[in-house]
Amino acid sequence: MSRVARDTGEQGSIPAIVNSTASGIARAKRSLPRYESSLEERLSYAGPRTPGGVTFRVAVAMRRRRRDEAGGQDIVELAALADGSLAPERRAALEARVAASPELAERLAEQQRAVAFAQGAAAEVEAPAALRARINAQRQARLRPARVSRRLVLVPAAAAAALALVTAVASGVFGSGAAGNQFHAALASTPLAPGAGGDATLTKTTSGWQIELDATGLPRLDKGQFYEAWLKSADDVLVPIGTFNEGRKLTLWAGVSPVDFSTLTVTRERADGNQASSGKKVLVGTIDTG
Repeated sequence: MSRVARDTGEQGSIPAIVNSTASGIARAKRSLPRYESSLEERLSYAGPRTPGGVTFRVAVAMRRRRRDEAGGQDIVELAALADGSLAPERRAALEARVAASPELAERLAEQQRAVAFAQGAAAEVEAPAALRARINAQRQARLRPARVSRRLVLVPAAAAAALALVTAVASGVFGSGAAGNQFHAALASTPLAPGAGGDATLTKTTSGWQIELDATGLPRLDKGQFYEAWLKSADDVLVPIGTFNEGRKLTLWAGVSPVDFSTLTVTRERADGNQASSGKKVLVGTIDTG
């Protein structure tokens, strides 16, 4: 047998193998190009091949889908492990997998950092009870197993709740932060409390004006004595905004606007049944309303 390359002059001509016989008659047999045999080798592992290579593509798509769903479930459980809500029967198995997998350990660390950040942010604000109840219900709903795409990473349940809490409080409770929604006042001492001082921040909310007061140099009052804070108008109308024993880091509330009641005072009071101010002022300040 001898090999002869036949060129027909046409583009894409195929090499032929010439099989010589004793009678001198040659028969040409076309061979498959190398890329065709290579493609058959690649498709062979996928089982019987259907026209168009459908079996190969379906098998690969199914495997990719199973990997995506498994990865999504891992993210859900890692989120629950990070915020402490993972079921006890799943915790030990997942912790063992994390210990054996650097990739899972890195994902868990990311979830734990997100939880710590969100919890720290949420600790600095306080929302109404109804809002917290709604967020807790949403948090429980997020813990139910669901199909999750790896392209859409789930925020941990606690992080999502805290994020919703911070957003809702910032927009609905503390106001937009625009001019006219927040004022400040510096408080000075009187002869009744030499050396005392303080400052106050007044923020408009849907519930009224929230007043953060921090006073120093005031001795603690007990045994029927206390301090009381007031807002006063230009017509000397007094509105009480809260009582306390010590002046550090207080939260008071007012139902009147500091634009109309622009003087903030603190007095010494006694539980004697008289609801009027004693007039014994220890701190006085004017609210800067611009």
